[in-house]
Amino acid sequence: MSPTACAAFFGDVTGLTRLDRPRRLYILWLDYGNATLAGLPANLIRRLQSVLNAAARLVFSLRKYDRVTPLLQQLHWLKVDQRIQHIHCKLAVLVFLCLHGLATQYLANDLQRVSDLDARRRLRSASTCALVITSTRLFTVGDRAFPVDATRTWNSLTDSVTSSPSLPAFKRRLKTILFARSYNR
Repeated sequence: MSPTACAAFFGDVTGLTRLDRPRRLYILWLDYGNATLAGLPANLIRRLQSVLNAAARLVFSLRKYDRVTPLLQQLHWLKVDQRIQHIHCKLAVLVFLCLHGLATQYLANDLQRVSDLDARRRLRSASTCALVITSTRLFTVGDRAFPVDATRTWNSLTDSVTSSPSLPAFKRRLKTILFARSYNR
């Protein structure tokens, strides 16, 4: 990439603050490409994490061997693997919209609550917001389809998140859960 193309892509970074430079140069790129990073091998995720760690050290002007986890927490930056899992958060928001009648009907028709099935009404899962996972024949294609992946993502969330009264509350609780999982709180 030529220097002119880099300047056009990243914009003018000279007027940015110390915090905004790495965010603009790396964080936005990583968030933009998180869908393409899903399924990366662990060694490549570690390399991306080292770049994120270097960006955090750059913000605080620290040395190479200083601890970086507290810095990431202070900046409210998720670890790379959690950023990649952010795809599932987008999917969970779409499921929330479907269940509350705010998404298109053809997507909502693919989702079914456990409590809506007569055979499962007496189960403990019927009192939760759990969805029925449809069975698939092919792992490679079927498990990545919207109804299957969306229900698995939704069912992996806690009841405090899935029972949120509104979309902003749902997003806030979802981000809190993701941040807590990222730093093992």
